[in-house]
Amino acid sequence: MRTGSRVLGVLLLITSIMPAAWAIDQGSGPQAPQWPDDAELEALGARIGTITLRELPIFESDEDGEPNALYRLANRVHIGTRTKVIESQLLFQPGDYYSRRRLDETARNLRQLRFIREPEIRIVGYREGLVDVEVVTQEVWTTNPGISYGRSGGENSTSIQLEEINLFGYGKHLALDYSNDVDRSSYTVRWRDPAMWGSRWRNELVIRDSNDGDGRSIVIERPFYALDTHWSTGVKVAREDLIESVYRLGEQVAGYRQDQEIAEIRYGWSKGLRDGWTRRTTAGLRHEQSRFDFEPGVDAPVTLPEDRSFDYPFLRLEALQDDFATARNRDQIARTEDFHFGSRYAAEIGLADPAFGADRSAAILRAEASRGFRLTEENSLFLHGSYAGRIEGSGVADSLLSGGMRFYRVSGSKRVFFAALSADIGHDLDADHEPSIGGDSGLRGYPLRYQTGSGRALLTLEQRYFTKWSIWKLARVGGAIFFDVGRSWGDSAFGPTQNQGLLKDVGIGLRLGSTRSSLGNVLHIDVAFPLDGPKSISNAQLLIETKQSF
Repeated sequence: MRTGSRVLGVLLLITSIMPAAWAIDQGSGPQAPQWPDDAELEALGARIGTITLRELPIFESDEDGEPNALYRLANRVHIGTRTKVIESQLLFQPGDYYSRRRLDETARNLRQLRFIREPEIRIVGYREGLVDVEVVTQEVWTTNPGISYGRSGGENSTSIQLEEINLFGYGKHLALDYSNDVDRSSYTVRWRDPAMWGSRWRNELVIRDSNDGDGRSIVIERPFYALDTHWSTGVKVAREDLIESVYRLGEQVAGYRQDQEIAEIRYGWSKGLRDGWTRRTTAGLRHEQSRFDFEPGVDAPVTLPEDRSFDYPFLRLEALQDDFATARNRDQIARTEDFHFGSRYAAEIGLADPAFGADRSAAILRAEASRGFRLTEENSLFLHGSYAGRIEGSGVADSLLSGGMRFYRVSGSKRVFFAALSADIGHDLDADHEPSIGGDSGLRGYPLRYQTGSGRALLTLEQRYFTKWSIWKLARVGGAIFFDVGRSWGDSAFGPTQNQGLLKDVGIGLRLGSTRSSLGNVLHIDVAFPLDGPKSISNAQLLIETKQSF
């Protein structure tokens, strides 16, 4: 994951707003009238009556009274989300049959929008077979200017950015960014529209200009936006030209130029949700091309990756079980999180052939599977696995089998024990797909891309702590004590790597969870201590990263 904390956007608010106590309106007050429960309403054939949208400001009243003057100023200068933006995301309309499942799914979809937080959909009235519904959302600060700094695996990264997540309240995302990391310096423009003209269509545009090349990508799609969606379609075109580096023991030893093109057009169909399952079929055409060359002035690797060009039709089958639940204080701090406990399966096959424009005949295979388990009220387990590879004339090529698990044990509202295990096993991998492990991929006590090979495995044990402390209503505070153990193994197309066996580290970290900003992520400040490896490794590694989870 790309490092960087984007802290100045938050600091802009911190330095301009006087300290105040943390508070979120919990909707306390007189007990709401009792309506028939969801099962009764559905059995009675109740329909949706009125739909009321209520938007809460960024800063609300708390136990000490009204927000102070600077908080109120922040509320006033912030451009609120337009009503039609929220309306375009609803999966129900007046006159539809009442369905708690659709209300819950709408709330899940709304939680994916970065420009609002903690959406709540509730019944506010029932009369003559009509259910009146209120949709409550809370605004967040969506303008994020700033200077970001990150450190991972012993390397620094910086970024200067101006980002608006909710342009003029229409939900559009525009970002201008300059970044400088261990690989390159880049200027990037990003645009994303999650609801084109208030519809279910989306688009995304990225333009990058770097000191080692450039990149362009555009996506226009109508996805399967709900379990009951009956069709989807989309088109994607992307090109990336850059210098890829080869690492050994955390040091850059070689590099090569890669020019990659991807294009895809697809159409999918489904009968919707039937008996608790959604089954989808997607067909399309895909172009994947990668060209490699030596780069003047850069040490050449032992061998270059082989050029590849695949043009092929593909067919994808997917099955998704409707079984979701919400929780708080697992991977986020003081935010509602969605977990999928149902099963999910997907399989895809593509047939490349020179008749379609490919440089060889091959069957391109991909598969995924996942499942969640409620072991007890306090314990939950999530498993996932995937496979990607090709069948060519010489056998199986670029084959990668991946699997992992995540385990949560809740010990009250303030403590969660977390364990994660992941492994990748490769066979005859394309050289540019070489797996690595290090400080940038979870082995926090070691330099980035420290070990390489054809396979890798990582175990993380983490005791997470959640507090009620906040920094001026802008960030909630948490902490972690962690232990990581992992290694890479196997041969690499770029030459042998030094086998150092299992590598272990321990450490402690501070977590700051953004609560009033559209960043919506968690800032990690970790100090990790390596327990193995040569003496040339620093006795302590400082990591500053922004991640989507704890």
